[in-house]
Amino acid sequence: MFTKQDLKRLILPLIIEQILLVAVGMADTIMISSVGEAAVSGVSLVDTVNVLLINLFTALATGGAVVAGHSLGQGSGERASEAAEQLLLFTSLASIVIMLVLLGSRTWILTHVFGKIEADVMADARLYLLITAFSIPFIAVYNAGAAIFRAMSDSRTSMIVSMIMNGVNIAGNALLIYGMRRGVEGAAIPTLVSRMLAAVMITMLLRNPRREIHLRSGQKLRFQKNIIKRICFIGIPNSIENSVFQLGKILVLSLAAGFGTTALTANAVAGNIAMFQILPGMAIGYAVVTVVSQCVGARNYDQAKYYTKLLVKYMYVGMWLVNLIVIFTCPLIVQAYHLSPETGTLTTQLLIYHAAACMTIWIPSFGLPNTLRASGDVKITLVVSLLSMWIFRIGFSFFLGKYLGWGVFGIWVAMTIDWLFRAVLFVIRYWSGKWQEIRF
Repeated sequence: MFTKQDLKRLILPLIIEQILLVAVGMADTIMISSVGEAAVSGVSLVDTVNVLLINLFTALATGGAVVAGHSLGQGSGERASEAAEQLLLFTSLASIVIMLVLLGSRTWILTHVFGKIEADVMADARLYLLITAFSIPFIAVYNAGAAIFRAMSDSRTSMIVSMIMNGVNIAGNALLIYGMRRGVEGAAIPTLVSRMLAAVMITMLLRNPRREIHLRSGQKLRFQKNIIKRICFIGIPNSIENSVFQLGKILVLSLAAGFGTTALTANAVAGNIAMFQILPGMAIGYAVVTVVSQCVGARNYDQAKYYTKLLVKYMYVGMWLVNLIVIFTCPLIVQAYHLSPETGTLTTQLLIYHAAACMTIWIPSFGLPNTLRASGDVKITLVVSLLSMWIFRIGFSFFLGKYLGWGVFGIWVAMTIDWLFRAVLFVIRYWSGKWQEIRF
């Protein structure tokens, strides 16, 4: 169903797009580090909340992409277009509601979720959260539109929009942080403006009737329960899984905040670089959803298994290459963030340990489950993720980090124990073949 050239056209733009996202995140942190370690810590705290919400809508967008992909696999572009319209409508309304809730409860979130943090960190976090909260609906719409393009095997268009969005973001950061000395505010405002631009662009591009999936002219904006139900069948369990995963990170981060600014800053910087370490797996994981959903829609499970194995091999090659680069360039990375010697040493330890885990157990833990999700087997991924998160990631973080005194390094060890548990269960599920029996 897909030639190697098809896969190349799909995967390469996805990798470039993920590189842009991670590079901008790293550049943000480097730029804000010039303001001080308190600013880095404050931004990192808020970003965990923002990432939770973004992951929620990305997961919902994946549900829409799977439904659209099944329709394309069945040869119905009209039903795929209907799914795209419903996804954008539902995502827009839901994201506005969540933005309003976030704005109304921002003080509660910072004081109750993260616990006692230093006054200067709190001040920076409050300002950054206030501004970036307004960008939630725009990034939600962009993610929905990007997922629709990926469902058409067109990752190039979303890559171009992402390049423009991130270019505006980084240029705005440089101007406001370095040129106008606006501090945390200088990092937040370009984020809002760039996401607004991306949402408008992706929506306009989807209105082209020559595309296989497009927003049809003259259609009334009303919910179609049967399509929303199918999107939610995939999207809601996936959203819950991603949100709980990020919520666990926030709860663990509140533990890290108690270890002091050195530990919190090292955790923030290492977490920033960690996104680069999993970049190939994330990018090719999107390709897995696109390819397998169309194979499943055509009821061609032999093809689904063939492409899963092929794309997993690609993931391993990419993960090894990227993480070896990180290991050998750790001193340069640490130097770029202007860290103190103590913070730099801890950051290096976290990055090397994380690299080893990425090269071995990340892919069966997070890459392989994309095949299950693309087939509609989302309940098992949700149950496994919930159990693993609360038992291993959160429970062992407090046990290793606080009780045994391992500090923030113990939190990262607990994270990889969580990965290992997920990996074992997801491999067993895949080889059982039960994911091929799901109908929705």
